[in-house]
Amino acid sequence: MPGDVMAGVADCMVKRRKEHGITQSALAEKSGVSLGSIRRFEQSHEISFGSLVNIAFALHCERDFDALFAQPYYATIDDVTAAARRNGGRA
Repeated sequence: MPGDVMAGVADCMVKRRKEHGITQSALAEKSGVSLGSIRRFEQSHEISFGSLVNIAFALHCERDFDALFAQPYYATIDDVTAAARRNGGRA
């Protein structure tokens, strides 16, 4: 569910923040995201995408976005074989 994904991302961010040994205030300063937004994200899992990207850069996690939407969608086996033909034999 979407709420579970948002909670999971927030939990991962808290874990990473603590691994870096920085407070919410320090993360706010480093990322340019308001302290209120960071607190809201950690508590209610709500944040703008732009703020999330800024936090990711501050925590050196910007490469984690590379995996977002990276996996192709296949509805049927025919989609897989068609993609394999387009990609020279690999789906």
